[in-house]
Amino acid sequence: MRIAEVSKEYGISADTLRYYERIGLLPRVHRNENGIRDYDEQDCARIKFVKCMRGANVSIEALIEYMQLLEQGDGTMAARKAILEEQRDQVTERIAEMQAGLDRLNYKIAHYDDLIHACEQKIAK
Repeated sequence: MRIAEVSKEYGISADTLRYYERIGLLPRVHRNENGIRDYDEQDCARIKFVKCMRGANVSIEALIEYMQLLEQGDGTMAARKAILEEQRDQVTERIAEMQAGLDRLNYKIAHYDDLIHACEQKIAK
């Protein structure tokens, strides 16, 4: 697939795909005889993985390290797992922080609901 097709398929801009290639998240994207990028199934699988991890707010730095280790083969499985566990812990922490914020918002909204209801009760009398 060409870059425009991949961009459309995965909802990632062509500039972002080029950036991912430049920093090593998509190593060795094949180019055709005209020098145009030609993404294969493995490239697309990597794009899906990177998109999923970025969606979970995994850092670019962690992804670069992970992909470098992936290129080194099976001997790096423990190190790759450790990166994923560390990122999972960070995501879990962010979720807890967001949940606390959501709980506070819900509390405040409920408080305003009570105030509005009390005002409506006074008006109705």
